[in-house]
Amino acid sequence: MITVVSDTHSRSGHELTGRAAEAVEAADLVVHAGDFLNEAALDAFEAASDRLHGVYGNNAAPGVRDRLPAERTFEAEGVRFVLTHGDDRGATGLSLLGRQQAADVVVFGHSHRHAVSEADEVLLLNPGSHARPRGGLPTHAELRPADGGLDGEIRHRDGSVIEEFRVE
Repeated sequence: MITVVSDTHSRSGHELTGRAAEAVEAADLVVHAGDFLNEAALDAFEAASDRLHGVYGNNAAPGVRDRLPAERTFEAEGVRFVLTHGDDRGATGLSLLGRQQAADVVVFGHSHRHAVSEADEVLLLNPGSHARPRGGLPTHAELRPADGGLDGEIRHRDGSVIEEFRVE
């Protein structure tokens, strides 16, 4: 399983609770779309998962920016991902980034609200914020291999499924 989170906005810990904590612990890969704030929060995430792919966000302290890139491209389960915080791009810019990197999925954060959409054959995925949601829904995404792609879910902290999607 791939667990996708964003916008921790903590100065001391990973702020993982409920289903998000369980999903990070069980994940084969954890993807974080930025805004750890400081190194203590990043260290806490790295302690929770030694399989972390992260980027820094617009609120990152210099120490976090020194340790993480602004963007990264990687492959997992046969799917090509681009990871960015997304504070400097709208949907068109995110789609262009995905096409430039020949990605299947662009993971981004910043808004603290979950969103899944497709643009120019690139899936745009914002897991929302597991810790500091806007609109009252603490969310994350879970992706599982299935039939040559990934089945995805946006999940609430209580474990309920808010939205389902597919990555081909």
